Amino acid sequence: MHLPDGFINGTTSAAAGVVAAGGVGVALRQTGRYLSDRQVPLAGLVAAFVFAAQMFNFPVISGMSGHLLGGVLAAVLVGPWAGLLIITVVLVVQGVFFADGGLSALGLSVINMGLIGAILGYLIYRVLLRVTTRSDRGVALSAGIAALLSVPLAALGFVVQFAIGGVGAASMSTVFGTMLGTHLLIGFGEGILTSLVVGAVMASRPDLVYGAPGYQGDRTEELV
Repeated sequence: MHLPDGFINGTTSAAAGVVAAGGVGVALRQTGRYLSDRQVPLAGLVAAFVFAAQMFNFPVISGMSGHLLGGVLAAVLVGPWAGLLIITVVLVVQGVFFADGGLSALGLSVINMGLIGAILGYLIYRVLLRVTTRSDRGVALSAGIAALLSVPLAALGFVVQFAIGGVGAASMSTVFGTMLGTHLLIGFGEGILTSLVVGAVMASRPDLVYGAPGYQGDRTEELV
């Protein structure tokens, strides 16, 4: 899901950068309204976990890799807007210090993994939570299913971006089939991992889990 430089044309990349910057700006304001001091260490741990998980890449198409996203995991544990910020920070660090993903394509990646992966993934989680039991198991199951779905949805975001401004000889059918097929498989791994981690945290400190029904913090910016 890390896009290299030159895979999407400059106009589309620039437009994506504006959209991503706007999303990050909103996330900064909203996160400051609800992230408590006791949640900050958890946010740091989540960021480190997501960073480590995204370092394991799987080749998808020439010049592009697939990997776990961690967006839903971050959003459920520390909130969707903080989740977007975590994904953005991870992408910036990976791009600047590890050359993992092009800097000109950073906005595109933030949209796919942050806005779609974390924000949209969290919306799916909240909808699922309404039809499952509000127990620890229900929270973990809803998070896992949302995480599974968020990965192919993020891949679909790239397919749309490529359709708008893709550069290269790859056909749309090849990009669509390869991206969706590979990331659907990755999604199953992401769903299982997210469910296990969220379940473990729920078993020990459910009061710290933003997406838990019993969360006691401020949810004034709740999306659903």
